[in-house]
Amino acid sequence: MRRREAAHTRTPETLTIATLDPMTTTIPGTPAVSVTGLTKTYGRGSGARTVVDALSFEIPRGVVAGFVGPNGAGKTTTMATLLGLVRPTAGTGTVLGAPLADPGAYLGRVGALIDGPTLWPGLTGEQNLRALAALGGHDAAAVPGLLELVGLGDRGRDRFRSYSLGMKQRLAIAAALLGDPELLILDEPSNGLDPVGMRDMRELVARAAGGGRTVFVSSHLLGDLEQICDWLLVLDRGVLLYQGPTAGFLAQAVPQVFATPADATDLSRLVELAKRGGEDVSATGDGVLIPVPRGDARAVAVAVNRAAIGEGIVLAELAVRRPDLEAHYLAQVEGSSR
Repeated sequence: MRRREAAHTRTPETLTIATLDPMTTTIPGTPAVSVTGLTKTYGRGSGARTVVDALSFEIPRGVVAGFVGPNGAGKTTTMATLLGLVRPTAGTGTVLGAPLADPGAYLGRVGALIDGPTLWPGLTGEQNLRALAALGGHDAAAVPGLLELVGLGDRGRDRFRSYSLGMKQRLAIAAALLGDPELLILDEPSNGLDPVGMRDMRELVARAAGGGRTVFVSSHLLGDLEQICDWLLVLDRGVLLYQGPTAGFLAQAVPQVFATPADATDLSRLVELAKRGGEDVSATGDGVLIPVPRGDARAVAVAVNRAAIGEGIVLAELAVRRPDLEAHYLAQVEGSSR
């Protein structure tokens, strides 16, 4: 966590600790974040490199917004700009209704974890939080509740240096929640964690979204984002490909019918049979994959099954597959790079 967040001067409040609810409710009114034409270019002339290119987006209040994009897409730069850590080359915006050009007007209502956890290794988890609370003018009475929220209630008296990476990440999020911020910005909070740590972090992010708080989280673990995010921003090479509800992005995905013959020697016959329907068919592994961009995928599956029976082909598997967030995201990114 950057030391900048420790300078918050928000009036101490009671921390809201919510039960796990991955689908938060959108709060009407001014967006939590709104930017227009946000651009960041490093260098000049022929050596100039644009990391964020005329980016415009909004994040409604009260959502868990996922920020998706490959490494180098501009996610961290965008988040750092919102926190006043990077000055944009061009563009305007607001954060919690205050102008992006004046970070001091809103940083007291924002908590963040950027570039991984950086706390005092010789202090205990509890001492770290109390020190940060004192520096930021926050109510230290919230510290025990924060430790419980992030799953460190029984490890608060252990020194930070003894924590695992997952525990360090969780303590850093607890630090970001000091002062009960309205907006929580998390850059790759699951980075480097094992599967158990990823699950714990996913649940923690969902809990942190309680009480109407907006959470803006980036991650390359798209399966995690699919489970906890109700709003999505998809970025590629500094350019926004999609913004809106996660369900809306997934609704764009093309469903597929997958069929596998019980006898592997029937695969080529099954491919030819499927092609008769005029579908875009491909053999994959031991089966046939049929994208269905239009029409009813289940009706296509029924037709394939009937045709196979008519040809004496026994199917070991027949299913309609709907691409998950990762599969659809990869298709969008690969399509934009052509």
